[in-house]
Amino acid sequence: MRRRLRAAAVCTLGLAVLAAGCSDDFLTETPKDIIAAENLFTNAAGFEAGLNGLYFQVRRERFGQDNSVNNIMSTAYSIGVDNGYGMYLSPPERTFTEFGVRNASTNDFTNSIWNWLYQTINAANTIIGRAENPDVAWTTADKERVVAEARLIRAWAYRHLTYLWGDVPVSLTESSGEAIKTDWERIPRDSVRRIIEQDLLYADAKLPMVPTVPGHVSKAVADHYLAELYLAMNRPADAEAKAAAVINSGQYSLVTARYGPAAAQPGVAFMDQFKDGNVNRSQGNTEVLWAFEYAMNTAGGGASIMRRSWVTRYESNRGMAVSADYGGRGIGRLAMTRYAINLYEPSDVRGGPFAIRRFYQYNNASNLPPGKKVGDTLFTVVGAEKANDPLWPSTRKWDWASPVDPTVAEQYNDQPYIRLAETYLLLAEAQLKQGKLAEAAASINKVRARAGASQIQPAQVTLDFILDERSRELVTEEQRRYTLIRTGTLLDRVKKYNPISAPLIAARDTLLPIPQDVIDANTGKPMKQNPGF
Repeated sequence: MRRRLRAAAVCTLGLAVLAAGCSDDFLTETPKDIIAAENLFTNAAGFEAGLNGLYFQVRRERFGQDNSVNNIMSTAYSIGVDNGYGMYLSPPERTFTEFGVRNASTNDFTNSIWNWLYQTINAANTIIGRAENPDVAWTTADKERVVAEARLIRAWAYRHLTYLWGDVPVSLTESSGEAIKTDWERIPRDSVRRIIEQDLLYADAKLPMVPTVPGHVSKAVADHYLAELYLAMNRPADAEAKAAAVINSGQYSLVTARYGPAAAQPGVAFMDQFKDGNVNRSQGNTEVLWAFEYAMNTAGGGASIMRRSWVTRYESNRGMAVSADYGGRGIGRLAMTRYAINLYEPSDVRGGPFAIRRFYQYNNASNLPPGKKVGDTLFTVVGAEKANDPLWPSTRKWDWASPVDPTVAEQYNDQPYIRLAETYLLLAEAQLKQGKLAEAAASINKVRARAGASQIQPAQVTLDFILDERSRELVTEEQRRYTLIRTGTLLDRVKKYNPISAPLIAARDTLLPIPQDVIDANTGKPMKQNPGF
């Protein structure tokens, strides 16, 4: 983890939600001893501070609704899919488990995601627009890099929006509150994707292949997202070229050998890259393309609740207490489906006990079950998916506990966000779409070889196999909903592999409803709602 500054309060960067106004105080001239856009974006240091604030916004994806320690924002793409379900049925989990009337235009959780993404876009627009001020004291190289990073993050936000809502309003300039727009139009998704493409291509041209600052984006991230975008746009040859550009750059490689401070302890290379102190390139991680950087007791350092969300409430089993040995305290709101857990060959380390918690050892002498003693084994059970199951297996990718108190909700370890393994699987998908089965098999086998899984033959390469392989490699990391929407398989695979959501999901649930307060505020022009809502 590295120390960093957060630029300023979020509103300082001009983060106005669509159709929302500002108070008169915002328009008042700001004294120079108060941080505001007018006196922040005057030199390179000011823009770096602005970027730090922008990255803080991005990292909120793995924190809770409205910066709380509950309702992780990534719920929207992690469950209600083939490999993830809502185990603890609070309102966000029920939205993406039951759908129906809960997936509504007045849903507080999904509306907060809309607001967060447009806040992030406006932060990026603020940086991009104010970089054109000729009075800024910086070099051309600094300007191009800052703008490229901001444009990539703007593309990142619109990517989220198009996968969740389809056609969405587009803003490419700063919204300061001086002129409130009330006649927004929803731009067709394909047109938004062309805007995303231009932002990513700019970043591709202006950023180095390897980030100059840990936790920042790079050309590799732009190429990775372009590969995915071109698959969505049915341009597989372009997708193949962009994925290959990252893989063949000579800068990245799959982690295949043990490394880091815990390398001598029992474990597997695949899981080393998730361990605290192993996430960044400077720490030996050759696979990570983009890492999320967190820091405790640091302004703007942020926190994650991935472990809190994905680890079960194992301490509710008799004879168990919260322990750093089991990743700290989880509340089990999100869980892997039985399909996801049972998808691995016996030799595949991604499904083994170092990657998925398959057992515990009793550690609480005060309430042991009859006939058990501390140190005896308590095995997890893979039966039917159900709510509040403390014996359900959970991922170990997000294990981390405070050295002071293992029950603390937040975690502050750096985390991989995009890995080269996914780039290989994007490459395989692009090759499959072009009928290059031998090449696709070779790309998949690179990932499987590291995991100890059997090698596949070209005849085995299908879209379903690639989707299965993505789950094996990326479960709980991947924005799975987006993958299934992009490949047109969401409904079929939920009905096949998610027994809780299978009878409840409908065709309309491939999109979320536009927030009703956005429709109501758009008084200058009617805004059409998504079908079925």
